[in-house]
Amino acid sequence: MLKMIDLKNGEKLAYRESGEGEKVIVLVHGNMSSSIHWDTVMASLPQQYTAYAVDLRGFGASSYNSKISTLKELSEDLKLFVDQLGLRKFSMVAWSTGGGVVMHFAIDYPNLVDKLILVESVGIKGYPMFRKDDKGQPIPGEFLMTKEEIEADPIQVKPILAAYAAKDKNFIKLVWDSAIYTFKKPDEVRYDAYLNEILKQRNLVDIDYALVHFNISDAHNGVLQGSGEISKLKTPTLVIQGEDDLVVPKSMGVEIAEAIGETAKLELLPNGGHAPLEDDLDRFMNLILDFLE
Repeated sequence: MLKMIDLKNGEKLAYRESGEGEKVIVLVHGNMSSSIHWDTVMASLPQQYTAYAVDLRGFGASSYNSKISTLKELSEDLKLFVDQLGLRKFSMVAWSTGGGVVMHFAIDYPNLVDKLILVESVGIKGYPMFRKDDKGQPIPGEFLMTKEEIEADPIQVKPILAAYAAKDKNFIKLVWDSAIYTFKKPDEVRYDAYLNEILKQRNLVDIDYALVHFNISDAHNGVLQGSGEISKLKTPTLVIQGEDDLVVPKSMGVEIAEAIGETAKLELLPNGGHAPLEDDLDRFMNLILDFLE
């Protein structure tokens, strides 16, 4: 059942809640998704857990009253969310773009986060978008920097925006089949529900912009100099990275774990793509539960 909560910043966040256990987990989805993508994970959690899966601002049933330009703004929404619910100690599990959001959160509010699990997460230098040549191929070293440039991208952005406007589930399904569900796909009923949720996204360009400008490393990423904040992330962290992820390259997962250092554990998954919770749910649940215990 979907619940709603009013934040003090004027936004409304939708969320799903499961369980009544003492151990609390906050689940954070990625781009082109929503809290519904955690449904099988929530259903698989043991009884000692309570889970909250949030629709980030501009996704799913949540509001998008104020546009965003950084992942940190979404992290601040989460802070208002957990404060409103009175959550004081919890673990966070985040997928893809959500990984950047919760890294900000764990850096800014270390006393709240018990453990962190990053699933196919955006890297600490963000997710670059390149200009395209006449054949639609990326031009190395030539980055898209503004929202206007990103919105006009003919390969990664314009087709998705057109599909959203037309409510074209078949095109979105084609994208997910080719890039995300590369090992195993959801059953037909769940997949249709996921697609309906994906089409509710209203912030694609803003999220892509935020990903391009996300850089918590100590290096320049081609767009901007890193903040160096990754050095402040001391929370015990599990980095789950598919060996064959077509969206987030393995190098990003490796770099996250290396930058965090001794408090990080890296799990490289053979026969694993961008959706390990779908590729092999049992393997995924065993990994996260072993780490959380």
